[in-house]
Amino acid sequence: MLRRGSELVKGDREVLLDLDYVGEAPTTDSYGSLQNGGFIPPRYFSATAAADDVDNDNPIHLNWNTKINEPVPQPGNYFRDGRTKIDFVLVWEVRSRRKRRGKGKSEVPTEEEEVVPIEENSRSERRKAQLAQWREKFVQNLESAGLLMEKEETASEKRTIHFLKLSAPWDVMVGCAEELCLRAPLQAQPHLDLNTSAQVLSRLCIPNVMRESVPNRPLDYYTCAFRKSKMSRFLGCDDHENYFTNTQRHRVVYEILSRTVYGKKKRAEVGVDRLINEGAYTAAFPLHEGPFELPRDEISPDKLNQRQVLYHYWARWCKWYKYQPLDHIREYFGEKIALYFAWLGFYTAWLLPAAVVGTLVFVSGVMSMGTNTPAQEICTSGASYLMCPLCNTCKAWNMSEICTMAKLGYLFDHPGTVLFSVFMSFWAVTFLEYWKRKVSTLAHHWDCMDFHEEEERPRPEFAAMAPTMEENPVTGVKEPYFPEKTRLSRMFTGSMVIIMMLSVVMIFLVTVVMCRGIISVMMFHTGSPVLRTEAGTIANISSSIVNLGLILLMGRVYTALAEQLTKWEMHRTQTQYDNAFIFKVFIFQFVNFYSSPFYVAFFKGRFVGYPTNYGTLFGMRNEDCGPGGCLIELAEQLFIIMVGKQLINNIQEFIIPKIKAWRQKRTLAKVLGSKKSREPQRWEEDYQLVECEGLFEEYLEMVLQFGFITIFVAAFPLAPLFALLNNWVEIRLDSHKFVCEYRRPVAERAQNIGVWFNILEALSHLSVIANAFLIAFTSEFLPRLLYQYKFDSDLNGYVNFSLSYAPLNYTKYSMCRYKAYRDNNGNYTLFYWELLAVRLGFIIAFEHMVFFVLRAIDWIVPDVPESLELKMKRERYLAKQALAENQEALLQATRPLET
Repeated sequence: MLRRGSELVKGDREVLLDLDYVGEAPTTDSYGSLQNGGFIPPRYFSATAAADDVDNDNPIHLNWNTKINEPVPQPGNYFRDGRTKIDFVLVWEVRSRRKRRGKGKSEVPTEEEEVVPIEENSRSERRKAQLAQWREKFVQNLESAGLLMEKEETASEKRTIHFLKLSAPWDVMVGCAEELCLRAPLQAQPHLDLNTSAQVLSRLCIPNVMRESVPNRPLDYYTCAFRKSKMSRFLGCDDHENYFTNTQRHRVVYEILSRTVYGKKKRAEVGVDRLINEGAYTAAFPLHEGPFELPRDEISPDKLNQRQVLYHYWARWCKWYKYQPLDHIREYFGEKIALYFAWLGFYTAWLLPAAVVGTLVFVSGVMSMGTNTPAQEICTSGASYLMCPLCNTCKAWNMSEICTMAKLGYLFDHPGTVLFSVFMSFWAVTFLEYWKRKVSTLAHHWDCMDFHEEEERPRPEFAAMAPTMEENPVTGVKEPYFPEKTRLSRMFTGSMVIIMMLSVVMIFLVTVVMCRGIISVMMFHTGSPVLRTEAGTIANISSSIVNLGLILLMGRVYTALAEQLTKWEMHRTQTQYDNAFIFKVFIFQFVNFYSSPFYVAFFKGRFVGYPTNYGTLFGMRNEDCGPGGCLIELAEQLFIIMVGKQLINNIQEFIIPKIKAWRQKRTLAKVLGSKKSREPQRWEEDYQLVECEGLFEEYLEMVLQFGFITIFVAAFPLAPLFALLNNWVEIRLDSHKFVCEYRRPVAERAQNIGVWFNILEALSHLSVIANAFLIAFTSEFLPRLLYQYKFDSDLNGYVNFSLSYAPLNYTKYSMCRYKAYRDNNGNYTLFYWELLAVRLGFIIAFEHMVFFVLRAIDWIVPDVPESLELKMKRERYLAKQALAENQEALLQATRPLET
């Protein structure tokens, strides 16, 4: 692609992945002093700017405030010439060092004074000099790679902010486009309606209030991989100015920035990201297309810039019920971010039927509370059932005291919840099957269906730190290589750290359990009838709140630890790195968030024992389920953890970006000082925005939510409703952040949502097993069903039947009762073993039935729609013609010579 210069200084010009350079290496003298870390190649300056620099011995200092005859910048993201597009901006700040020149002379900081001290006698001064040297080498190598540059400064007496604008010329774009396998248009095709719900409503002749006409919809093309030698076959190849989209230009420049060396290769001194981490630059970002605010004067919607279109038709709160303009999102932010919003919108739409069914199940439970015979027997029992003490120092109590909790427990434990858990098992897998179809359609529509991992280049950090070079078995090109055995040993060590952190989570879980027991005993000993009756509920709620705080704290700590472990494991590509990091964090967060609900659902109340033979943990009696059963306690925990986490996350996503943006604006305002009245430039406005931190936290939040609404849905039928309400808010918050509050991220290609889909599939299968065990062992559904079959269909006498008498040798309360199927000696009755057989049989039947239907759905619903397969064949045919035409012409030209 790029030619290597003939004279490169060894060490300073080391490159990764065979990055080639153009031209001769620039010398320090040709750019003046480089100690402030910035320089501009002389051939890229306009004649006016060069003429204004009267002192040729001084460094090139392009402060727009000090220039009198400087050309007025053209509107838009362009250099001063009004034609060269700004593809990227590098920013760094320098604190000014004032030095008195003498009497009658003004105090003006020079670049030497800003960075280079008279005597480097302190660590901070040496550090500043090192950063300046790195910036100098980095920019020199960028210039050698062919990038155009222009510098701006915003200065005050105390601080100077430097903006280095970068642009990729046509020859660099063409070379990198082929290297990065960018897609080029072959033939235009009409816009496709990919919205299934819109098609269904149209066929039913139902008005669609969710549809909205969004202006400037991107054109759709048949495309193939770009080839420089076949450029004439691509549409628009003569228009060098607009042939590559802005997102493609950003991607190319960022690729060059990521693999450009600024120091020693063996020290991994490569790439702009590391320079930012080291502090040499404070930011690096592509520019937004313009302001997001709508102009005061009424203009045609077609004249709005891309950012204004996204804000007006997507990011505003009043658009919560409209379809997302996915094509516009993809054009502006790239496929990776567009696929996230496509998945989030698809998931939210599928939550609607789940929320409706779950709400109906809950309402049916409320309406049928009065028909619950066991609850009526408890409420009218009076002093008939004297229950054994709940702790060693507690007193016996009457079962009629838990009348209210018995009624409420029926809301979460009635036959409707069983049917709803079956429905949600089918819902989860059907949702994933149809998402496969949706994502394959979007991937083809957005020209990323053929994007595979083997096309990815090695990560710059990996390439810099890899000890050897080996041949890539796919491409045949020598690339940096890290020994597999060493990587596996590091991954094994990392897994030990994960196990250690999971053990810490288990310790916190035991602590929360003991805390809950202590609170229950304290409530019981207050003597208040109300507190004694609600002791279990108060303890469960308070411990759940404490557990939520520990969950959020441990999640933050482990995420930082997992990031360092993943870097240490030396993964070759960014996809491998992301997958390893996601897997580590999710395993931890899975245990972190779900350990307490799993304990309540499947372990609490299982090891209590019976009077004279109670099970203990650290001297305390093991917990038993509360008066309303374990399902109502599980519902309380799910509500506090799931809804509490969503509220905290939404508050953080709303407040934290605004605080960060306020701090950035305040910093820039101090530098502007009295110049605040002027209109800030685009790069200054974008510098005030918050850096985009990626999609990891967004995906993790939604995937954990998916687990809550599928794994434990039998205990909490309102979970899909709360998830739906949260996601409506989440889409608006995320869209507003990306459009208005975040710096524009670099557009990244993606074929799907990556390893997150595999995690969702695992959760959907786990939900089937979890719901089967939840219904069989935690719910009262099967005991009641067996009692109805054997004894009484109306459940009369069920409460008395489910209670056992304390053993004869229990002298404290000899006739007290406890919930179990045991005889007077503490042995299990025949009904217990019959019930155990029914439970195991139900689990086997439930799982086999659900998984059989799921496999049938997987077989019936193809992953790729038939219409899409036809379009793919058409595109492959056009690509074959475009790339093979010259060969056919060559064969035709050689035939006469042969004859």
